[in-house]
Amino acid sequence: MFWTLVATAVCGLGAAGIALALRSLTRQRLPKWIIPAFAGAGMMAYLIQGEYTWYDFKQAQLPSEAVVVNTESQAVFWRPWSFAFPYVTAFSTVDINSVQRNANDDNVVLFTLYRFEQKLTDSVSHRVHLLNCTDRELVPLASDGRPSLDNMKILTPDDRLLITVCR
Repeated sequence: MFWTLVATAVCGLGAAGIALALRSLTRQRLPKWIIPAFAGAGMMAYLIQGEYTWYDFKQAQLPSEAVVVNTESQAVFWRPWSFAFPYVTAFSTVDINSVQRNANDDNVVLFTLYRFEQKLTDSVSHRVHLLNCTDRELVPLASDGRPSLDNMKILTPDDRLLITVCR
């Protein structure tokens, strides 16, 4: 967060410097307001670029055994460009090396699902799940290890999570 703030300020100063140079090249014919306008545009451009490259950057940091199974895009009104050009704001991964099959039933799989979310500061959360590959029932486990049946979901046959974990 701190380095993002510093980089944003540096981009603003750099863009303001470009506007200052343009004013001096045109012998002060450009209006003075162009300097803060360039500074604001430079800072906005840096922040927008960071939003659109966040997913690729985070995905490049993942180990090879982490498979992305879900991505989410969210458009919000204070970012009007996100309606025209949506970008990934969250994604979920599974560590395929951590997938464990039940000893009694090969169709039941235990795995940890990691969720990465782009907020003011990046957040990562994880939760252990049970998945019945035959019935496509996904059940998260509570912190004490018991299934949380209230949160059970039925996955579609073409769900990437189902395909990745049950193959």
